[in-house]
Amino acid sequence: MRGAPSKPKAELMAVAAEPAADTPLDIGELADLLGYSMKRAQLKVFDHFLRVMAPLHLTPAQFSVLLLLERNPGRNQTEVANTLGILRPNFVAMLDSLEAREFCVRKRSSSDRRSHVLMLTEKGKATLARAKKLVAGKHEARLSEVLGEDNRVALVQMLAKIAREL
Repeated sequence: MRGAPSKPKAELMAVAAEPAADTPLDIGELADLLGYSMKRAQLKVFDHFLRVMAPLHLTPAQFSVLLLLERNPGRNQTEVANTLGILRPNFVAMLDSLEAREFCVRKRSSSDRRSHVLMLTEKGKATLARAKKLVAGKHEARLSEVLGEDNRVALVQMLAKIAREL
């Protein structure tokens, strides 16, 4: 019985020549794709947000829900979830968490007993006030520092256009 054929010497050398572990991967055309760049930026922005919000243990989605409830008291779960693009099962779990922390309450709608309306509690209002200060003073301030205020405003407008028209 014969052994496996031997590999050409050049192939063996190519396998052996591994890049150093600290050499970044060449991402090729990914670098030119807008969606990829937006996702990478989103991950960095969310990571920074979570570090800023660490004292309050709020995620970007939870903060968004609290903001909407402050501006739209008494609206139903479906409206809030749809506005934020959160799937119903995920939204229900998030509301459970926010209710357990006493930031909001769900009440049966007086006009439609099948739905629940949402309200911030006093504790939710106080937590949101603290969160807004952290976001403005640290998170948004850092984004403005990185981009410059004019570019930050332009980026918000461009992203809103993509969200509306795509």
